[in-house]
Order: sequence, then structure tokens, then C-alpha cells
Amino acid sequence: MKQALVGARIFTGEDFLENYAVVVAGEQIAALVPVAELDESIPQILLDGGVIAPGFIDLQVNGGGGAFFTNDTSVSAIATMLNGHRPTGTTSLLPTLISDTREVHQAGVKAVADAVAAGMKGVLGVHVEGPFFDMARRGAHNERYIREMEQADIDWLVASVKGQHDFKVMLTLAPEHAAPGQIKQLTSAGVVVCAGHTDAHYESVVSALKEGLSGFTHLYNAMRPTTGREPGVVGAALEDANSWCGIIIDTYHVHAASARIACAAKPKGKMYLVTDAMSTVGSPEKSFQIYGETIYEKDGCLVNAEGRLAGSAIGMIDAVRLNTEWVGMELSESLRMAALYPAEFMQVDKYLGRIQSGFRADLVHFTDDYRVTHTWVAGDFLRHS
Repeated sequence: MKQALVGARIFTGEDFLENYAVVVAGEQIAALVPVAELDESIPQILLDGGVIAPGFIDLQVNGGGGAFFTNDTSVSAIATMLNGHRPTGTTSLLPTLISDTREVHQAGVKAVADAVAAGMKGVLGVHVEGPFFDMARRGAHNERYIREMEQADIDWLVASVKGQHDFKVMLTLAPEHAAPGQIKQLTSAGVVVCAGHTDAHYESVVSALKEGLSGFTHLYNAMRPTTGREPGVVGAALEDANSWCGIIIDTYHVHAASARIACAAKPKGKMYLVTDAMSTVGSPEKSFQIYGETIYEKDGCLVNAEGRLAGSAIGMIDAVRLNTEWVGMELSESLRMAALYPAEFMQVDKYLGRIQSGFRADLVHFTDDYRVTHTWVAGDFLRHS
């Protein structure tokens, strides 16, 4: 059955359209039609102003709705996370595992694969963040799990993507702790490898890029900064034209000026928003456990007992708002950074990231003051209070 969404500005992923309707048929977008030309027989959902945009895609989600994925590597926890983030406009995500044992990571990857196989819409794959990090840049990741990558790790990660088409596996590692050829083994098999929690010098990062490293996890945070004589990880990331950078815009992880510098340095389309959200997002509970330690949210900030940032407490609509009003980016670019660019990075931009005929009906409607009021995931409609 077709439905027409009318009454809001439409952001297609490229441009804003006024006085247009989005026609949804089942799981797909059927058409974009001027309201004046809309078939009157199609039932309408009248939206009171605001913006309809492509549903947000978050590639770094540790938890949500009260669930913390590393603590609960189950399909039900993934569903809880999806439900927790949907009111913030996120319609697709990568459940993210922080540093832990190989067994915990394998269980988490299997749970995500099971969720995808069961047809759970909104799960693109999994992000394995660690444990192959530099100890000095581990952040809130527990030091007892930080270790060097072994061939057994490569083997199971490669096996997890073998023969898979719509199942993405992202691995964040410190490239200076990977032996020559290890990153190439992973990327050649289809694992998306990103640099993060790394103290690498510029030359090490350049070598990793040559082996297929294609992204940088939460740019600026937990990585060697740029100086005049040592470009470091940040310098290598900003110089490279082909890689993608995720960035946390929550007013705590990155200064607004640093965000503007990064967006100016990278080619358009290579910076994308992430939340790095923890279980408090979409939940009334404002504390959670990591490694048996209670983390509390205070004034939107999460820190552990060592005073280290422990993820964020924002949803994607917050990142879009802050990127627009605090950093100063155009709303259109913030919306691309929240949907189109991560879709391109994950190579799902043939069906996600735009409002276009034939694309999946993953949509978010929000008011002019950034309050999400409606979402659609593969055509499934929810109204948010």
C-alpha cells in the first residue's frame, strides 16, 4: 500500500525540495512528486513542517536503550539498541564491541550476523573496536585486554565476512601494532580497517593506508596529534584524500574549531558523524557498567574513574544539531555527514543515504528545533513523542 508524506521540506541527500511529497510503497521509496501532481487516491500522512531526511546511519554505537553490547552479546540487546536510538533519528547502525576477549568478540559478531540473517532491519554489520591498541592511547578500554593481533584473530575476522554481501565488519586497531601484511590480509578479505587508539607516527599510518586501511575512528580522540615536525595520525588522516574519518560532535570530544579544520582539510564526503553512544541513550538509566566499573552521565558527559572519556551520551539528531549550530556547518552538510557519507563508506549507498525512487524507505522527520517526530525503517513507521 502506498502512502504519501506531505507537509515538510524534503532533503534528498543532495538538495532541499519545497512542496514535494515522498511516496512510500512497502519497504521502498516509490517516488518524489510535487504535491500539486500527487495522485489524490494515495493516502497522505500530513507532517507539520520540519524536515524529512534520509535516516541517520551511525557506525559506532556501543549501547542504547539500557543495553551495552559488549556486556550482552545477544540479538535481543541489538534490538534494544536499535529501539533506543531510533527516537534520535538513527535508522541503521553498527553495534560496537569494545576491547575484550576474543570469545566475547566472536559471540558479538555471531549475534549481529544472526540478527542480519533474521532480517532485522537497521543492522548493517558490526564494529569491533579493539583490542589491538596502543596502551598509551587506550582511553577507557581496559588495559588487561589490550594485546597484539595474532593470526587466529585475522582468521576468524576474515571468516566472518567470507561469502557475505550485506554484512559489514569494521575493525579499529592501532596500525603501529600490526605486523607488515596483517592489515592487507584483512582488507583484501573485505574487513573495513580503521585506525584508532593509536600512537602511530605519520609513516606508519601511510604504510597502513597502502595496505588498505580506509578509515579513522573518532578523529582527534585517542590518537597521536599533529605537530610541525610530526604529522602524526591526525595529520595523516587529514592529508589522505581517499580515507574516511568519523567524528564525535558532542562538545566534549572535539573543539568546534578542530571540527571545522578537519572538514576543511578532507575532501567533501569523507567526514561523517558518529555518536560513540553508550547504553544511556534512549534510556532513563544514566549509569552503566564497563569492566565492572560504574560509569555515570553528568551534564551529557561520560567519564570513568580515571577521568577518561567513556563514549558519549548523544544521539544522532544531537550530533546533527551541534554540527550545524555549534560547529557552523550547513544543515545540508550535517545531514549528509549523518547519512549519505557513512552509507558511501559502508558501500550501501545504492539503497541508503538518499531519498530517491527505489531506495529503502529509511527516513527521519524532525522539527526545526531538532526534535525527531517520526521515523521509517524499511517503510515501518513510528511516531515519536
